[in-house]
Amino acid sequence: MSREILDAMQALAREKGIDSEKLMIALEDALLSAYKKQPGSAKYARVEIDRETADFRVIELIVPERLEAHLMVETIDEETTIDPETGELREPEEPEINPRKFAEYRDQIDEQDVTPDDFGRIAAQTAKQVILQRIREAERDMMYEEYRDRVGELITGIVQQSDSRYTLVQLRERVEALLPKSEQVEGERYDHSQRIKAVIKEVSPSTKGPSIIVSRRDPELIKKLFELEVPEIADGLVEIANVAREPGYRSKIAVVSHADGVDPVGACVGPRGSRVRMVVSELRGEKIDIIPFNEEPARFVAKALSPARVREVLVDDDARQATVIVPDDQLSLAIGREGQNARLAARLTGWRVDIRSETEFAAEEAEHGYEEEEVSGRCAAILSNGRRCPNASLPGSRYCGLEAHQALAEISSDHVTALSDGAAAEAPAGAPAAGAPAASAAAPDDDPAADGDSATAAAAQPVAEMAEEAAEEQAS
Repeated sequence: MSREILDAMQALAREKGIDSEKLMIALEDALLSAYKKQPGSAKYARVEIDRETADFRVIELIVPERLEAHLMVETIDEETTIDPETGELREPEEPEINPRKFAEYRDQIDEQDVTPDDFGRIAAQTAKQVILQRIREAERDMMYEEYRDRVGELITGIVQQSDSRYTLVQLRERVEALLPKSEQVEGERYDHSQRIKAVIKEVSPSTKGPSIIVSRRDPELIKKLFELEVPEIADGLVEIANVAREPGYRSKIAVVSHADGVDPVGACVGPRGSRVRMVVSELRGEKIDIIPFNEEPARFVAKALSPARVREVLVDDDARQATVIVPDDQLSLAIGREGQNARLAARLTGWRVDIRSETEFAAEEAEHGYEEEEVSGRCAAILSNGRRCPNASLPGSRYCGLEAHQALAEISSDHVTALSDGAAAEAPAGAPAAGAPAASAAAPDDDPAADGDSATAAAAQPVAEMAEEAAEEQAS
């Protein structure tokens, strides 16, 4: 063999990005296949190529009969399979001993040089086909190794073909991915030569190269799109804690800041909404609510129900259930179309959400009374506007720390208006009790945060000056 062939193999390895040693091994296998096409070729042989001079030798392996029978039995046992139709053991028609097994018994095998003078045209064509096949296999292995660790990564591709079963997306030259119908967003169209973004869902090897499945429905797509548009997320200053998505309709994301002075919602929205607008555009108009994450379940649930205004939230930690009270005119908005808003809020927070209107909740409380086991530690006082005080009751008492509410224990009514002094110390809803944390998050009707866009809508607890004075007097 000439030195030119060796140089050509090295150039091919550089061009294809394949290890040159793999090509040399492929060339040895190709020459061995070509040798076996020759009449009178040895039954067992191997080919050795000098990596420096490109000289090759065909070496015949003279295997003793007993060793051959032993290796043949091992080969049959390894390749025996079960026929799927009959359930019987099926042996290969012409079993071939793996050349690696000969290396294990080299001391028992004699060798002799049987290098032919000329392979001939048919043998050369066989060598060419084997080399090309090995090159294709090496390329497939390289592509699989490249994409096997990229599951969940955002990719950009060009639509090549689309039908009722799947859409074919070209990622780069000779690398294509499948976007099956189950991973497509309902209502989206994928036209030829259109550029789309998706996340890699699954990578598996196959005979035609790596099978790459991409998705447009996966919630990870929203995370990756925001990471692409928001530098704070890419730098780790802001994190997307959770995503709840109904592809093509609406999504809610919970964001949290890990740096002082960085507003997570504002960072994701961007100047005049430019950042979130780019994400919405890529998702073909899918609405996105950006919710600030909160460790307190009541506040987090209230914010997750945006754009609806929430009056108060009662939480049951044991059952992980939140009862949300909203104004009567906000009930349909809080539930959403076909329950979509409530469903997404429950997925985002991980809590079961039960939404009640003020009128419905007040009627239930009036019907069942205010027994201590039913109020779950909440103050039993009824304010002048007819609503329950949202403060936590003091230990051993049905009322919070406000003097006016403690005075109700001496009369037979829970209404602060029944006090003889005209309820002078009455506290408005949401006033925090002295020495006890609030059991619910509440938002007033005139809360400007609740009237803003859905990304920043949240429930807040108002603190009245009268309640603060009463709490300070109680504490002194």
